[in-house]
Amino acid sequence: MKKLFNLTQDGLEELKKELHHLLDQRHVVADRIKQARQLGDLSENAEYQTAREEQDRLESRIGELEHVVQNSKIIKKPKTNGHVKLGSTVKLKSAKGKPTQFQVVGTMEADPLSGKISDESPIGKVLLNKKVGDQVEIKTPAEETSYKITSIS
Repeated sequence: MKKLFNLTQDGLEELKKELHHLLDQRHVVADRIKQARQLGDLSENAEYQTAREEQDRLESRIGELEHVVQNSKIIKKPKTNGHVKLGSTVKLKSAKGKPTQFQVVGTMEADPLSGKISDESPIGKVLLNKKVGDQVEIKTPAEETSYKITSIS
């Protein structure tokens, strides 16, 4: 059974853009390999080795992105039934009054620095199925903080 990757529409579009860009880069890397081959002995040709390594990384990422795009499931904006679901944006307030906000997304789209957390992450797991007014404990390596859910959209 294939694993489905949960993505928002925006997340899927970003991956498709990256894939398109990488596909465009194939000919550039191929040209670098061709030029490096012309320099002579391939066993001691650093330019050739570097270009081949770049080609390997490029092809690996292209394969990964193609797999994700082909096996993706779009996260629809959840109906506001008052519970946190995949795709929800959750606003929290700490006991000290500090507000914070997270959007619960799939693993491929997670970017904690942008406020997008995976549904499989510790914070995502704590938030799923909670409702406005619930208290949640979020543990980080530095501390454990109690938050109250103030809104879900």
